Amino acid sequence: MKTEVQLSQLLHEQLQRFWGYSEFREDQEAIITSVINGKDALALLPTGGGKSLCYQLPAIILEGTCLVISPLLALIKDQVDALENLGIEAEFLSSELDDGEVEAVFNRCIEGFTKVLYVSPERLKNQEFLRRIPEINISFIAVDEAHCISEWGQDFRPSYQNIKFFREEFKKVPMLALTAT
Repeated sequence: MKTEVQLSQLLHEQLQRFWGYSEFREDQEAIITSVINGKDALALLPTGGGKSLCYQLPAIILEGTCLVISPLLALIKDQVDALENLGIEAEFLSSELDDGEVEAVFNRCIEGFTKVLYVSPERLKNQEFLRRIPEINISFIAVDEAHCISEWGQDFRPSYQNIKFFREEFKKVPMLALTAT
């Protein structure tokens, strides 16, 4: 187990190595540290405040694959491309992929190559996904655009309600919910 000072040093080293930044933005380090320490967290950051770093950085440090639940395929593809450009193995599952491509994604995750796996909230009801996901060592679950969970907000997306049922199967896996102001 690393001391707080050792962990902070490691986080700063990885921040500089992959993203080229020498300092975190407000609250990022505390959120990342919470995730690395296995605690659930809710991150409310300003738009452009670096939400994605709050799950991407711990994903590369922790053993296993971070499962990111995100609502927009275009955003998912952008995130995967950006991570791959940084040299970080990232994948996504969507209906655009054929069975062979889906199998390849699962295999890379199971073998421990993939650090970040993106899925839409609708994927949490897919039977093949539910059958295969226990084979993957999930380091933590990140819910992007977590405000969509609200049943009362204008952005309500019913599939986000599936997260609570999915989480029942992964009670011991830390969860990070992220949203912007």
